[in-house]
Amino acid sequence: MAKTKDNKKVIYWLLTGCFLIFIMVVVGGITRLTHSGLSISNYKLISGTIPPMNEAEWHEAFELYKQYPEYQKLNNHFTLQDFKDIYFWEWLHRVIGRFIGLVFFIPFLYFLITKQLTKPTIKKSIILMALGAFQGFLGWYMVKSGLVDNPDVSHYRLAAHLTTAFITFAYTYWVALDISFPNKKPVNIKFRNFVRLSLAILLLQIIYGAFVAGLDAGFIHNHWPMMSEGKFMHPTVYLEHEPLYKNFIEGKSGVQFVHRMLAYIVVIFMFLIWEKSRKLKLTVLQTKGVNALLVMVAIQFLLGVLTIILQVPVWLGVAHQVGAFFLLTAMTFTLHRFSK
Repeated sequence: MAKTKDNKKVIYWLLTGCFLIFIMVVVGGITRLTHSGLSISNYKLISGTIPPMNEAEWHEAFELYKQYPEYQKLNNHFTLQDFKDIYFWEWLHRVIGRFIGLVFFIPFLYFLITKQLTKPTIKKSIILMALGAFQGFLGWYMVKSGLVDNPDVSHYRLAAHLTTAFITFAYTYWVALDISFPNKKPVNIKFRNFVRLSLAILLLQIIYGAFVAGLDAGFIHNHWPMMSEGKFMHPTVYLEHEPLYKNFIEGKSGVQFVHRMLAYIVVIFMFLIWEKSRKLKLTVLQTKGVNALLVMVAIQFLLGVLTIILQVPVWLGVAHQVGAFFLLTAMTFTLHRFSK
């Protein structure tokens, strides 16, 4: 009996990829918040999968770490045990990345050889693997920026790395939804375009969240709703750089300010999606998608406020990043249900 194309196995494969990307983002968040990302200064695609296995190998890895700015300028008090602690998270992050590559590539070859994929799904799968490869490159490119003079990675490269992970997840989920719901009904074009605009704003907010993480901007202005006691905005707080615009892409205060303002805008747009949808005749899944958006944006906003007030404890910083992930998931599902 011939196997059907784009069957449930293909859907499970894609959803497994989504789950692994989610785990990857969580571990990546822990890696960043524990300042573990520069612990492995060399990149070995195959042999790098195996961590140091004895004391001699650990000392060799530690000696290599000592040659770079993070140890020399920040962590020269580290013992071998301190190094092992940060090494673990970066190693785990990289191993999961390699595993994701295998999970995407090997089943894809199997489905391709056994002719279980339609032509559109083949094209989409190739795009997915290209995104995954690009994500791996961005990870290396990001780490490289922290191994020269500055003992920290470029917040621009961090944002590119994180945002690509989110986009890769969203696209993988979208392909799974395409197969799960092959028959789509006519939609309200204006409403769909408004949801698209909301998605673009959400992605901009995710980028600024990465800027905040990359600049450690969450450790200042730990008040809400004011950024400091009794002051919501004060010009001298933000003028750290010249020209003026650099304060809002490279200054800690300015970046946090933009991230806060975008949070309010995201909440407003999610509410407007819900409000506008009430005037439309919705399917059950469309209703669930819109309601999920409203719930998730409320949770995410609360997590953001708590993260700032409590000065970014690791668990809460990770929870805030996970909240962004689930909000993007709800947005992707909602947009899919309102797309042709």
